Amino acid sequence: MYPFARVPSKGLVGSLMNLPLKPAELGLKWVLSSAELAKASQTYLNGVCSYYFDFMSPYWVALNSFQRTETTKLVKHQPHETARDYLELLHFNMEIARKGMLSTMRSMNQFHAREMQRRQSAWINTLFDREGEDIAEHAERLSHLVKLLTVEYPKAIRDIEPHFGFHFDDGGYVKAAETDRFTLYQVLPWKGCTAVRPNGKPVLVIPPYVLGASILGFLPGENKSYTHCFANQGIPTYIRIMKDIHSSPAVQTMTGEDDCLDMKRFCEVIRERHGKPVTLNGFCQGGFVAALNLMSGELDGLVDAFITCVAPMDGTRSRALVEYLEHIPPRFRDLGYAGKTLPNGNRIVDGKVMSWVYKLKSMEREAPIFTYYRDLTMFNRPDMENIKITPTAAALNYWLIYERNDLPIGITQLSFDSYTKPVSSDGTLPVQLFGRPLNFKRIQEKGIKWLLCYAEDDDLVDRDAALAPADFIALEVSVFPKGHGAIATSWSLPTSECALHRRFKAGYRGPVRYQLDLDGLTDGFT
Repeated sequence: MYPFARVPSKGLVGSLMNLPLKPAELGLKWVLSSAELAKASQTYLNGVCSYYFDFMSPYWVALNSFQRTETTKLVKHQPHETARDYLELLHFNMEIARKGMLSTMRSMNQFHAREMQRRQSAWINTLFDREGEDIAEHAERLSHLVKLLTVEYPKAIRDIEPHFGFHFDDGGYVKAAETDRFTLYQVLPWKGCTAVRPNGKPVLVIPPYVLGASILGFLPGENKSYTHCFANQGIPTYIRIMKDIHSSPAVQTMTGEDDCLDMKRFCEVIRERHGKPVTLNGFCQGGFVAALNLMSGELDGLVDAFITCVAPMDGTRSRALVEYLEHIPPRFRDLGYAGKTLPNGNRIVDGKVMSWVYKLKSMEREAPIFTYYRDLTMFNRPDMENIKITPTAAALNYWLIYERNDLPIGITQLSFDSYTKPVSSDGTLPVQLFGRPLNFKRIQEKGIKWLLCYAEDDDLVDRDAALAPADFIALEVSVFPKGHGAIATSWSLPTSECALHRRFKAGYRGPVRYQLDLDGLTDGFT
C-alpha cells in the first residue's frame, strides 16, 4: 500500500538486493566514481593554483616598487598623513577584494549547484539502472572537464606560438630601416598571394607599446592579420617594431621626442621608396603616440592621412578607469609604483603591472577563481568530448597571457598624463613634445585626413575617450562591433561581416578600404 515503506525483515542489504542494479555492480561504479573524482580534484587544485598565481605574479613586482617608492615618500609626509593615506589604501584594497570575492562566490555557486543536480540525477540513474549518465560517467566527465581546462587548453595556447603574430625571419618581411630604438619592416603579401604596387600609397602601422605588435599579425596563416589585410591588397605596408627593452638602453631611456624623431626617419625612408606621402596608422596606444607626433610638426610634408583604431585620445573620458583612479589616494597615483630597476640602473615600467591595473579595475570579471569557473563553464558542454580548441581562441589567449611588454618611463608618462589631465576646451592636450603645445586642430590645419575607428563594446578604451578629437576637428568615424581587439582579430578576416577592406553597416569604411580609396582604387577592387 505504501511504496516507500521500510522492509523490516531484510534491512539495508535486503533493500539493496531489490534494486535493479546488484550491490557488486553498484560498488564497482562507486569505486570508479571515487577514483575519477579524486583525480579530478587534484587537477582542479592545480588549475585553481595556476590561475591564482598567474594573476598574482605582478603583485610581487608591485610590492617591491611600493616599498622602494615609500622609502622615499615616508620622510616627506607627516606621520598622520601617512596613517590616513594607508587607511584609505586599505579601504580601496578591501573594496577590490570584496568585488572579486562576490563574483567568485556567485560563479562557484552557480557551477556547483548545476553539478550537484547532475550528481543527484546520476545517483538515481545508477540505483535504478535508468537511461542517462550514471555516477561513474558523471565523475569521468568532470575529470575530463578539468583536465581539458587545466592541461589541454594551456598546451594548445603554448603550441600556437609558431603561428601567432610576426615572425620576421620567415621570409615574409623585409627590413627597411632601423634606429637605436625601432626596426622598420615592410610586410609582404602572405605567401605571394598578390604583388606589391611599388607606386601605391604606403601605410605605416604603429602598434601599441604595452600590448605589443603581435596582435596586429594575429594569425596570418588563418587569414586573420590586421597588417596583412593591407599587404594582401598590394598596399606597400610597413610596421614599426620596438627593440627589446632589456637589451637596448636607448629603448629604456626613450622619450616622446625620441619616438617622434624615429617616426620622422621612417616616414622619410618610406616616402623615398614609394614617392608618396605616408598614411600613419596607429592601433590603441600607438594611435595616441602617432597623433602626438603629427601635432608636433615634425612629420609635416611626410604624412597626409591618419588612421586610428581604438586609440585613447583623452583618457580622462574613460569613465571606468578614471573612476578607479579617483578611488586611489592621491599619494599613490605615481608611476613609480609600477617601476622596476634593471641591472644597469635604468628604471622602466613593468608591463605586467600595467596590465594588472586594468584587471583590478574590472575585478568582478577578472578575479582568478572567477575566470577559472568562467572557463570551466565555457567548456562544460554536451559535446565536450568533441571540443576542438580553435587557433583563434588559442592565439587570443596567447596574446593575453604572454604579450605584455615592459615600457620606457618617458613614453608611459605621456599616456599616464592623458588619463589624469583632460584635453583643454580649445583642443590642447595635457602633454608636450619638444616644448611645444599639442592641439588636435593642427592636424586639420595641415590638411591631414583622419579616419577614427572605435569598438562598440570596448571596455578598455571607452567610446568618448576615442572620439575626443571629434569635438574639435572634422574627421571620419567608423564604428566596429565587439570589443577592443576585434578589429585586429574578428574583422581582419576578409570574409567577415565587417571586413577591413569593405564598407559595412551604415556605410562605414574599414581602414583598408579607406587606404584604397585614398589611392584612387574603386570599391570593386579586392
